[in-house]
Amino acid sequence: MELLRVVLADGDLIPDPRRRMPGRGAWIHPQPECLAKAEKRRAFPRALRAEGEVAADGLRSVIDRIASETGPGSSRAVEDRKQVDPS
Repeated sequence: MELLRVVLADGDLIPDPRRRMPGRGAWIHPQPECLAKAEKRRAFPRALRAEGEVAADGLRSVIDRIASETGPGSSRAVEDRKQVDPS
């Protein structure tokens, strides 16, 4: 399963599927249960070194859409794409 990179922009978590957005990123499996576990453990503020709360509502809707498109038990949550090393 492929991981989804998320970044913090104006206090909101937003997905970065192309892995090009600036700043510190965090990685998550694009599954609703993984997002719920990360929120419960307060993993995003710690991983992104953010002070205070971070809003995950937009990210939740994206992950729900990805999960509904791929279906349960899918081994590929994000569409196949060529990986490019940015260096």
